[in-house]
Amino acid sequence: MDSSIYSIRKSFLLPLGLVVVLSLILLASAFFLQLPMAKTIILAAFLLPVCIIFAESSLRKVSITEDAIEVNKLFCSKRLTYTELTAVDTIQVRKRAFVSLSSENDFMILSNSYEQFGQLLKQLVTRAPETVVSDETRQLAENPPNKCSDVFSAWLAVAVLALIIFVQLRGAF
Repeated sequence: MDSSIYSIRKSFLLPLGLVVVLSLILLASAFFLQLPMAKTIILAAFLLPVCIIFAESSLRKVSITEDAIEVNKLFCSKRLTYTELTAVDTIQVRKRAFVSLSSENDFMILSNSYEQFGQLLKQLVTRAPETVVSDETRQLAENPPNKCSDVFSAWLAVAVLALIIFVQLRGAF
């Protein structure tokens, strides 16, 4: 069985992983430097969703096989066969694109956060029934947008956290 697996772009996962590591370092330094408990709690509250987003993004996979598409997430997975599909539509806002796959009982939404998103779309358009794929989705498959704002934001967060750690630890030694 021919299968293609797509995951979230590594160019996004790398800085996001660094944000997690730097946040853990910052939390450890908050304990070490005995910062006020309110600062430590706020940092821990920031760290929890970042860890969840990183775990979810790292484990998210889309598998396209001859007969179905499957999305595996952190705590669940969904599978739709191509014969079940009733609509494959696209929504695009600037460089952010979403493809919705609908059946009578379920749906999936894929974004252009996946590596080789254009190839993923081309395979999907080729394998899905021609009658359910919208013209916008076909056009998007031919010219997929390249989104980089999330990668920039993640690297900006890395820089800010590194600066905070530097300032915080500079005074400690």
